[in-house]
Formats: sequence, structure tokens, C-alpha cells
Amino acid sequence: MFTTWLPFEWIVAVRFLRQGRLQTLFIMAGVAIGVAVIVFMSALVAGLQSNFIRRVLSASAHIELLPPKEVARPLRRGADAPRGEIEGAIVQPPLQRLKSIDQWQAVAARIRAMPEVLVVAPVAAGSALVVRGSVDRAITLSGIDPALYFRIVDLNDKIVRGSTRLTGSDILIGTELASDLGVDVGDKLRVSAGAGAADASSSSDASRAASTLTISGIFDLGNKGANLRSTFVALHTAQSLLGLTGGVSSLDVTVRDVYTADVVATKITAATGVEADSWISTNAQFFTAVSAQTTVNAAIRFFVGLSVAFGIASVLAVVVVQRSREIGILRAMGISRAQILRLFLLQGGLLALGGAMAGSVVGALGLVVWQRVARNADGTPLFALVMEPSLFAAALLLATLTGLLAAVAPARSAARLDPVVAIGG
Repeated sequence: MFTTWLPFEWIVAVRFLRQGRLQTLFIMAGVAIGVAVIVFMSALVAGLQSNFIRRVLSASAHIELLPPKEVARPLRRGADAPRGEIEGAIVQPPLQRLKSIDQWQAVAARIRAMPEVLVVAPVAAGSALVVRGSVDRAITLSGIDPALYFRIVDLNDKIVRGSTRLTGSDILIGTELASDLGVDVGDKLRVSAGAGAADASSSSDASRAASTLTISGIFDLGNKGANLRSTFVALHTAQSLLGLTGGVSSLDVTVRDVYTADVVATKITAATGVEADSWISTNAQFFTAVSAQTTVNAAIRFFVGLSVAFGIASVLAVVVVQRSREIGILRAMGISRAQILRLFLLQGGLLALGGAMAGSVVGALGLVVWQRVARNADGTPLFALVMEPSLFAAALLLATLTGLLAAVAPARSAARLDPVVAIGG
């Protein structure tokens, strides 16, 4: 009795579906399986990609601005020689010396004003030597502003002992370097910049500046090589050691959408004239692999949707043949072709919507089971799966539209039936 208030097409569509219960259940089960596969695979691939990108970008910026490289210019003859004649036939590339980005404060301010940018952090980094007794190791010394840099690389989550305190006399080192040197929090290290680390304008003494620093924290970046080489000090400490007085060797930038980093990097270079490298260009092979996963997921969704569409279309085509007599009677009673068309479109939409709702539930349950079963050796989840409402809404919409499109051909066939032939047959 609940259908009495519905429009005529809805009443007949629901009655046809109820009378063919077995067909209805089978096609809805097929749609449910297809939607469950789409939901499960989409969430799985999205979680996998998010995990990969998080691991790649957990210890680096989305975009890095670097000072221009030094270029060798050929020597030319004097003013009396023919114009443009080259003196030397062999030109060797120059040694790349550590230098600062010109007017980096103005460049940083200009980048921060861009709506796509979240954080801009200055970094003074270069090669150095750390000495403990008779043992020395080559390291990468990075001078940072903790308030800004920790918004890009959250070292607070990576500290295993000590803290992230960075005063002028503090240094943060990796677990591998600490083990190699036999030191712990509170111990002192002598750090000196390598010869040639300073800018060309610096003196030889400045380029070999040294300082005794106290280990305030020991971190684990999840990479043995990085833990052995990477160290962090306060920005002004690194500037003094590396001979970059008031300067920085790079500007680290994070953006709102990591996939637009390449576009933003190009925009930054055009606006400032400073070379900008995005994580996409520096990790080209990784990004290609991520894009391939997206393409495979899209292909899976397409073919699953295609199979669902053919299933709905075949069932409704059979319904047209089975119900041709009833359709003829309805046409003889004055039902228009447009109403017959809407009747079968409604059946396609209802089949798809009902199956999609069931499939969404099955897909969500599959994701919950996956999170409980797929575990790392330490018992933690393999990677996080985010079940966003937009994913289920998109699956419902896609399935319903697929059902409507699949019902077009059977609906037109039913609408074209001649009532006399249909009733007489």
C-alpha cells in the first residue's frame, strides 16, 4: 500500500521488480559485487599512494629553491680581434662552491604570498666534518629555523632520545652516527666546515671554522644512510660554520596539494628567477609508478562499470520480452511512450542504486577486515586506509548513472512496441 502515493511509472517499475524477484536479486548482487570492488580497490590504491608519498616527503620539502650554478665562460680576444672570436677552444665546467640565494628574504616573502604555498623555510646546508677523539666522519650540516622547518619535516616525531632543542651550541644527529661515534645525548662534538665550503668571498680561515656543539637529540629518519650523514643545527650556527654570513643555501617549500608541486615550482621560478626543483621532478620514477597505479585503478573501475552496465541491460532486455504483453496492454490503456521509457529507466536506476548501496556496505566491511588482517611484523597496520564519504557517494552516483544508461536501449525497445502486435503475440 505504500506505493499508492507514488507516480504511475514508479508503481509499475517496483511491481515489475518485485514480480521478477530472482532476476532482481541476481542483478543487484552483480552490481553490489562490482561496486564493492570499486570501493575496496579505490580506497586501497589511495591509501597505498598516500603512504608512499608520506614516506617520500616525510624527510624532505615539496619544492627546493637553489642558488644558480656557476657557469664557465670562454675567454675572448681583445677589442682589436674579430668580434666574438674565442680565445680558448676547451672550456671546463667550474667547481660548484657553496653560496647563498641572492636577497633570499625578499624571495621567501614573495613565495609566502602565493596562495598555493603553505610554508617557506630557510636552510643553510653544506659538507662538514665531525670529530670525536681520534675519530672523524663526514656529515651534511643543515642549519634550520625550527619554528619553520619542523612544519616541513617534523623531527619531533623522529626523536628517539633527547629533544629537538636547537640553541647556538646544540646539534641533532642520527642514530647511526651516534652509534658510530659512541656518543649520546649531552656529549660534545667538534664540528668543522670543509675547506671550500664557504663562499668565494670568505677567507681561508673562515672556510675552516670549527665549533664545539652539544648533542641535544638523536633522531631516526628511517634510513641508515640519512641517519649516518644528516645533522641539524641552528640556522645562525650553520651560517657561521659554512661562511654563509646572513645567507642560506636553499629555501624549502611545502604546498597545499603535493601533486601540483611541479606547476607551483615553475610558477616560483617565473616569479623570482630562482631555480626551483619539485619532488615530482627529483623523484620522476617514483611519480611515474604512482601515476601508473592511478591508471590501473581507473581501468579497473571502467571495466567493472562496463560489466555492471551489460548485466543490467541484458536483464532489462529479457524483461521487455517477458512483459511485452503487459506493455502492450498499458499502451492500449493510453500510457504514452515517454511513460514506458521512464518506467524502464527507473528499473535500471533502482537496480543500480540498490546494488550500489549493498556494495558500499560490503566494500566498507572488506576494508575493515583488511585493516585488521594486513599487519606489519610489529603488529601495526600495513598502511592507513581512509574511508572518505566522498568515495561512497561517488560509487553510488556512478552506479546509478551506469544503470540509467544501461536501461536506455531496453527502454527505447519497450517504448517502440506496437500495442496490437504485443497483445496479439
